[in-house]
Amino acid sequence: MTTTRNLTSIAGIAIPDSTIGREVTEFVQDVSTQLLFDHSRRVFLWASLQGDRLGLEYDRELLYVGAMFHDIGLVEGHRSEHERFEIDGANAAREFLERHGLPEDRVMTVWESIALHTTPEIPRYKQPEVQLVTLGVEYDVLGLHFDDLSAVQREQVLEAHPRTGFKTGIVKAFSAGMRDKPETAFGTMNTDILDATVPGYVRPNFCDYILGSRFDT
Repeated sequence: MTTTRNLTSIAGIAIPDSTIGREVTEFVQDVSTQLLFDHSRRVFLWASLQGDRLGLEYDRELLYVGAMFHDIGLVEGHRSEHERFEIDGANAAREFLERHGLPEDRVMTVWESIALHTTPEIPRYKQPEVQLVTLGVEYDVLGLHFDDLSAVQREQVLEAHPRTGFKTGIVKAFSAGMRDKPETAFGTMNTDILDATVPGYVRPNFCDYILGSRFDT
């Protein structure tokens, strides 16, 4: 179980205080690690700051659900045997939102924001919430577009949700969520994680799949 201070606004970004917002916060606090909880909140905050900077019109509640659920598929008890961790998180968010009676178009926006967050390039052509979850993830994990936000904004976000041991911790979290189903990483950057952390792992090669197909030529 994670802990957090009861902050209603961080770096000028309001944390959703609706029924859905509060339940999402409580759920992720209960099932996640402190590292993943802080990461997910930072993703929401970076994403919101980027959205405001870009002048995008987006639903802050949907963005919050997408950001908070985006790594739930890595968590023990919430990862399936044969799906990508992104799909597991997206499906968990779908189940949560359907219980709250949200219409399919809003549910699918959140689903896509999670399912596509490790798929480069595509999210920027999707709904703003989908684009922003990816921007938030890229900012927190890779430091992309670092100077788009100010030092003051970064300080305020990191004061609320520190990056304690994050660089090595997130690699371990990714590995733990995928190492028992390495086939799900095929075609994604996640093979880099397995290559670096799982002894004996052999990275699959797309050309080998083509040449090894059952067709004669």
